[in-house]
Amino acid sequence: MTVRTYGTSGPWVVVVHGGPGAAGYMAPVARGLADRFRVLEPFQRPSGGEPLTVARHVQDLHELIVDRCEDQLAAGQPPAIVGSSWGAMLTLAYAAEYPAAAGPLVLIGCGTFDTVARARFLELITDRMDDEARQLLDGLADEVPDEDERMRAMDRLITPLYSHDLVAPVSGARDYDCQAYQETWDDMIRLQDEGVYPAAFAAISSPVLMLHGAVDPHPGGMIRDSLAPLLPQLEYREWERCGHYPWLEREVRIEFFAALREWLSPPSCVLSR
Repeated sequence: MTVRTYGTSGPWVVVVHGGPGAAGYMAPVARGLADRFRVLEPFQRPSGGEPLTVARHVQDLHELIVDRCEDQLAAGQPPAIVGSSWGAMLTLAYAAEYPAAAGPLVLIGCGTFDTVARARFLELITDRMDDEARQLLDGLADEVPDEDERMRAMDRLITPLYSHDLVAPVSGARDYDCQAYQETWDDMIRLQDEGVYPAAFAAISSPVLMLHGAVDPHPGGMIRDSLAPLLPQLEYREWERCGHYPWLEREVRIEFFAALREWLSPPSCVLSR
């Protein structure tokens, strides 16, 4: 995997991007933490070579943490993990598989774990589209034959539907990887259908903070309610004028970073600086 590193001192924090297959957009979050923390920003395994699964991504993340955060693991102080969207789901899957290797967890705009929440997500997206947006999306298959470029174009079209008032575009992705998205997401849905997730999250012992924007079409309250019986330690914070990318939202980005730093610092975080 490609891994970008930020900061020179402090406890380790790993930021986990979403998509799946949209590496690189968590860079502003990593940079925003680099004055206090050492931050790892891994680009998840791309498609090719073997079909991608949740288990493969979990193992990749574990190998990275064991290799780069050896000092803290040896001291019984595992790194904090901050996941966005699909990355929040992967963060939970990782912490369930390796609870002793996961420190405090932060879930930003977490994805859905049941059919009811997913139906609500699709309903909200559909309601927000005007006729022009629908026509543009419907025409992408013919106008953009390359599936990776089509994924990029689709992301540009739907980002406003996910957002309130961004100060900058969502950017930083090296390449969109549609095949990685499809293989990984199909496996996550399979695991949900088989009852593996979210049930496995009961094994997580780490403190968990869920940060969500009320404008985010991912229904935060429903997702929280699906996780709360399994994660009694879960804390939930929601901002009204905020969408899927709170670090870019004009009205909450300062508050977002303040909440994130507070959670990743003592006493919530047991890591010593």
